[in-house]
Amino acid sequence: MPNKPKLHPRNQHSEGYDFERLVAQTPELEAFMIKSPVGQPTVDFGDPSAVRMLNQALLRAHYDIEFWDIPTGYLCPPIPGRVDYIHYLADLLAQSSSDRDIPRGRHIKALDIGTGASLVYPLTGQSEYGWHFTGVDVDAGAVRSARKICEDNALDIRIRLQKNPQNIFRGVIQPGDAFHVTMCNPPFHGSKEQATKGTQRKWASLGKGRSTKLNFGGRASELWYPGGEIKFIARMVNESTEFAKQCLWFTTLVSKKDNLQPLHRILGKAEVADYKIIEMAQGQKTSRFIAWTYMNKKQRRLFAASSGG
Repeated sequence: MPNKPKLHPRNQHSEGYDFERLVAQTPELEAFMIKSPVGQPTVDFGDPSAVRMLNQALLRAHYDIEFWDIPTGYLCPPIPGRVDYIHYLADLLAQSSSDRDIPRGRHIKALDIGTGASLVYPLTGQSEYGWHFTGVDVDAGAVRSARKICEDNALDIRIRLQKNPQNIFRGVIQPGDAFHVTMCNPPFHGSKEQATKGTQRKWASLGKGRSTKLNFGGRASELWYPGGEIKFIARMVNESTEFAKQCLWFTTLVSKKDNLQPLHRILGKAEVADYKIIEMAQGQKTSRFIAWTYMNKKQRRLFAASSGG
């Protein structure tokens, strides 16, 4: 049953979830299976344990991740929408190369800012395209979880702790580093209070009581940042100027469409060479990310052809 018909054409989940396959490879999922109002197999997306088990099954069946789990209280992101970002980044990098081929292989270096306890972007990105990822987080618990996932699955993914929560790229992009692309799912809310209200609204839409914890969880660093999404991205753009020659494309998701206009001005002040807004459609939901570079087209082609350090 197609539940997300507008996902990226290369997204393995564009035709919905194959629960028969998922249960066959992860039998523990069967205990969480229910029937939808129209009689189709599904899980209760308001049940944190069901969502976590679904992610385990998806990562095992589609991305060859045999061992995956996260500590209680951390974001448990939906896999199909997250991996869409990866596919659109692959398209973006292809546009910068001379042959326009989708880039594959470990010579492609990607930096994931706020990689989280789930490590979802590096896990899916290295599986789909073979890229080499570096994941960064300010939360020591998330870093421990990410490293354990790498160890349990014998994955060569670099994990770095951002020791200064006021910084984004500073302190984690080292001299000699070079990345083809950075990516980020920034904090959405501007305060703890806003994050709490957002949680309550989400539960209301799911028909759940306020006493239930948010199914996707989330630590403070994952959910809110002083000034909200726009302030976080503004800081990111500001810091990116210091690493203009070390990265081909800087990118970040932008949840609030109203933030696009101020971002035009912020990027203009940063004197970027080019920037793009890439729309992504997932079922009834539309999301987007913004990408900017300090390199002209010739420099981009040369960088894209390089090993990325």
